[in-house]
Amino acid sequence: MHVLWNDQIVKRDEVKIDIEDRGYQYGDGLYEVVRVYNGHLYMLEAHLERLWNGAEKINMHLPFSKEELTANLNKLVEIEAIKEGKLYFQVTRGIDSPRNHALPDPKKVKGVLTANILPYQRPTQKMETGISVAVVPDTRWLHCDIKSLSLMGNILSLDEARQKGFDDAVLIREDKVTETSAANFWVVKDGIVYTHPDGHLILPGITKKKILELANELDIPVKEEAVYEEELFTADECFVSGSLTEIVPVVKINDHVVGTGKPGEITKKLLNAYIASVNKICGSAEK
Repeated sequence: MHVLWNDQIVKRDEVKIDIEDRGYQYGDGLYEVVRVYNGHLYMLEAHLERLWNGAEKINMHLPFSKEELTANLNKLVEIEAIKEGKLYFQVTRGIDSPRNHALPDPKKVKGVLTANILPYQRPTQKMETGISVAVVPDTRWLHCDIKSLSLMGNILSLDEARQKGFDDAVLIREDKVTETSAANFWVVKDGIVYTHPDGHLILPGITKKKILELANELDIPVKEEAVYEEELFTADECFVSGSLTEIVPVVKINDHVVGTGKPGEITKKLLNAYIASVNKICGSAEK
């Protein structure tokens, strides 16, 4: 397997990460996951924009340009020759010795970039049957708009849901739905689609942005406003969205069956439109 390490594509076993890398010691860094369809990096530009926005928010200098990173990521996809996959890349603030909480001088400490690509297929089974979620308190930090390497809150939320036998956790903060452990959350009621507005309580999803565009094209009304926890149990449909998830129906919340217990019509309409959008841009390699 080849990986991208800073500005070089090398064999994975050639990569050396210093034990005092701030990403390793603090989770001090950012990451993105980009879906690869038919050998194309889908919506890469939007992912890079979010990465740069996150870097600005945490006062981190990125030691490369968007053009340089784009070229290197595309080169990695080409070398690995993976047509359907997922590309993960992260950048840490770099090696800071001796260990210190204070931010290092960006002129003296250079960020460390790594990227790898793995095969991945559309989750068609989940799209057809739906998933279950457990209601879990949102105990994450208050900068969820930053795609930070520090994911302990997400990990523990998912683990709590899995321990109870559910596929994922739907997170609740101050009685309102935010998102899931790794996806944006949507509620459909009386023909209107609701989702939490962007801000510091959720990640500004790349797929979420695309769904909003598609809903507008399909004349499906959407309100970007948080719904209360109790409204989950009167919803006609629910679904989640993300770069790897795409659009997956939620058919059970705790012990409550959502709607008919099957993927709803609006959910299916948006999913079909999303897949058509992917095929238009990248080609229709996936079924």
